[in-house]
Amino acid sequence: MHLLFVSSLLPDDDPSTGFEIANRAIVAAYRHHGVQLTFVGFRRPGSRPAKADEICLGELAIENSGASTLRKAAWVGEAFARNLPVGAAKVAGLGRAELLGRLAEAGPVGGYVLSSVQMPAAYSFLAREKPSIFIAHNVEHRSARENARNAGGLHTRLLFGREAALLERAEATICRDAAVVHTLSEDDRAGLGLAGSDKCVPLALTVGRPNVADAGERTHDVGLIGTWSWAPNRVGLDWFVDAVVPLLPSDMSIAVAGRFDGVPPAAPANVTFLGRVEDAQRFVGASRVLALATKGGTGVQLKTIETFEEGMPAVATPQALRGVDSVPANVRVADTPRDFADRIVELVAAERGGQSLRLDGAAFARSQATALEAGIAAGLERFTRAINTSQALVAPVDPDTIVTSRLADGAAGR
Repeated sequence: MHLLFVSSLLPDDDPSTGFEIANRAIVAAYRHHGVQLTFVGFRRPGSRPAKADEICLGELAIENSGASTLRKAAWVGEAFARNLPVGAAKVAGLGRAELLGRLAEAGPVGGYVLSSVQMPAAYSFLAREKPSIFIAHNVEHRSARENARNAGGLHTRLLFGREAALLERAEATICRDAAVVHTLSEDDRAGLGLAGSDKCVPLALTVGRPNVADAGERTHDVGLIGTWSWAPNRVGLDWFVDAVVPLLPSDMSIAVAGRFDGVPPAAPANVTFLGRVEDAQRFVGASRVLALATKGGTGVQLKTIETFEEGMPAVATPQALRGVDSVPANVRVADTPRDFADRIVELVAAERGGQSLRLDGAAFARSQATALEAGIAAGLERFTRAINTSQALVAPVDPDTIVTSRLADGAAGR
């Protein structure tokens, strides 16, 4: 089977965001099942040229981190002009005929895999142009509503409220038109209005890196890593810095890795903001304990999956455990600032005292990979049935059959 994998951005050889890491794992599972994929999307400015199995739609800077205030204002203006969510407006510069012409460069395909909402929201015909599989990385309209509630100013609340309404409409349309919908957590099935629907198949995820949790020197007590330019992640970081850090000992070193949209939050001297790190795995391994301080959003937290696959000790909020069926023995779950801080102190003290809390995460990684491949297999089975049903409904009728049928009707006096 040959499918087009349509995303806002072409794959990166060294994925750094949760979205890209999730795509890499999903692509590997499709290939495990013998699916040929041609990738379609935009490329970041200055990134590598498109490969033979990729269709580049142009060079486009679409990420908030690094964008100027003027550029962001232009995106909002384009979104209002096109009546689209901002993320969709960023990629909506091609006409229908132009986009379809580019997609045709892949040759005959059985359908589309639509990774995340941006492209099918920008080009609403995609989900019904051919049989399609929609991968909902998050329930975007719910995240937008959370962002509206957490926004500081009226103007920002109104913008996020607009996003939520448009995204809810777009997600409902895409889910209606797609033959299969994959969510990344069971909770998101209900969030998309697909509770009980057999067209929705949740997927497990794996980061798929070798376990090197015991390698390297511990350079900080507590580590946090994420894409902080994504608003739901930033909410969790702000909660940790504002509510948890003041409850921790002042001699406990805290390192935060990842890109920001704007400036990091104000923090005590024992908190260091490193920006994007070249080797995320090395950063994780250099932490005594990881803080999984998720306080909102939807979908699965890739940093949680990575933490468990690395065998790292961690303190996690309940929201950080979305899409995870079993919690390792070296992970503590805490929801209040005091409980979160106390559990961190407990684990850091054990590590400082020479007790190794690190586990072999290989079994967890294998179970995640197996579950992901099973979910992709179930989706492909349903997708194939949908294609066969669609072809049967539009199959041409033999003219001789029509003539014979009419003669029979006439003979019967009908």
